[in-house]
Amino acid sequence: QVQLVESGGGLVQAGGSLRLSCAASGNIFSINAMAWYRQAPGKQRELVATITSGGSTNYVDSVKGRFTISRDAKNTVSLQMNSLKPEDTAVYYCNALTLRSLPYWGQGTQVTVSS
Repeated sequence: QVQLVESGGGLVQAGGSLRLSCAASGNIFSINAMAWYRQAPGKQRELVATITSGGSTNYVDSVKGRFTISRDAKNTVSLQMNSLKPEDTAVYYCNALTLRSLPYWGQGTQVTVSS
C-alpha cells in the first residue's frame, strides 16, 4: 500500500505561482512513476505531468514551459506552477504508479486562479 498526501493548493491571481507537494509513504519502494492530474468542474480528469523513477518528465501541452514536476529521494513529488491562468483552476491529484502498474491517489488539493 502507498499513501499520498498533497499540500500547497490555494487561491492565486492570474500570472502568479503555486507549488504543490505530494508526500508518499508506505511501500514507497514499489513506486515507479509519479504524476499530477487535475480535474476541473464538469470535465474529465486530465494528466498534467509525469516523472519516472529515472527522472524523465512529460507534460501536457497546455502547461509546457509553465509547470515543472520534480521528485526527491524521499519520494516527495512537487509541481511548480508559474504563470498560472484561470483555465488551470481545478482539483489537482497526486498519483503514484507501482512497478506492478497499480495506481494510488491522493485526496486532491484545490487550485483556483482568479482573472
